[in-house]
Amino acid sequence: MRIYRAADYRELSRKAANIISAQVIIKPDCVLGLATGSSPIGTYDQLVEWHKKGDLDFAEVRSVNLDEYRGLGIASEQSYVYFMHQHLFDRVNMKPEHINIPNGLNPDAAAECARYDRVIEALGGIDLQLLGIGRNGHIGFNEPGSAFEKFTHCIDLSASTIEANQRFFKSIDEVPRQAYTMGICSIMHARKVLLIASGEDKAEALYKSFCGPVTPNVPASVLQLHQDVVVVADNAALSRIDAAGLI
Repeated sequence: MRIYRAADYRELSRKAANIISAQVIIKPDCVLGLATGSSPIGTYDQLVEWHKKGDLDFAEVRSVNLDEYRGLGIASEQSYVYFMHQHLFDRVNMKPEHINIPNGLNPDAAAECARYDRVIEALGGIDLQLLGIGRNGHIGFNEPGSAFEKFTHCIDLSASTIEANQRFFKSIDEVPRQAYTMGICSIMHARKVLLIASGEDKAEALYKSFCGPVTPNVPASVLQLHQDVVVVADNAALSRIDAAGLI
């Protein structure tokens, strides 16, 4: 595991975008596992900037997103498919047929999860998986207690995750209670994992994930067992680890 320190969110975003752009340049038809939420927005903005300058070509890149709210589709501004089109897909030259996101409108959870696993397998697996981290240590929507052996599945969101995501909705009552998510096993099969974290509210999660035991109670802790993990975090997110004198 490598940890790269950034002074602030802007520097973090640039460092993360550098890692992703290197993957695209080295393997133009790579498979990128993509994340949503506030953490990767700056990274996507940087990638878009380099694309517009002609430095980065997404024409052959394939993507698979980590998750999607169950019950939301592209017509909903709160859906992750909408988020990805707004922040990345519609701003670069990715081909629509190369974009893959769980179908939140499929009411058959078992069928949708099996379909998505087949998509990832047909692509040959994920070359680089981008992750954020929740305040409770969740990655994707794998909540504390999630079994490490699971592939794509439908999960009930924890109260803390619902509360954290309330900011994207008019009220907490509008936040979906379930989501389709790649499982821990899906994530661990990626050839490279890039985790980004910004802000003091992520400091405890980072500390427990990378300085504590590997446990389903802290889902991100399983990344200690991955052969190629890069963490890019700003000073605030690393403050708890710094205080313990571990880096």
